[in-house]
Amino acid sequence: MKSSTMTIGEVADHFGLPAHVLRHWESVGLLCPARVTGGRRRYTRDDLFRVASILRAKQAGLSLPDIRAFLAAGDPATRKDVLRRNHCALQVRMAALRSALDLLEAGLNCSHEDVTTCPNYRGRLAELVEVGGGG
Repeated sequence: MKSSTMTIGEVADHFGLPAHVLRHWESVGLLCPARVTGGRRRYTRDDLFRVASILRAKQAGLSLPDIRAFLAAGDPATRKDVLRRNHCALQVRMAALRSALDLLEAGLNCSHEDVTTCPNYRGRLAELVEVGGGG
């Protein structure tokens, strides 16, 4: 950071966000930048870490209310509760993404003329196709 504070535009550019996103996060209690003459927002290094936390939490699938609860929590136990609630959901999403990636890789590595009829490709889909415990 060049100076000790940054404008909303500088922060938005730094993180590749539209400025209105930062304003929205402020309106829902996720950010509270200092104000200077004329009511202009000034973001400190701590604010940048908070924005980075919000972005990573969103990438992990946390909702804005959960992110707010996490950031506003006054004690470590409350913060860990928010993280625990979201940990399992993220693991499920990651497993689904891993399965999707495996399917794409099976298709890419297939030498069959029609990949959709390839036994290896279809094997990756079998759990979705099987109905009622055996046929």
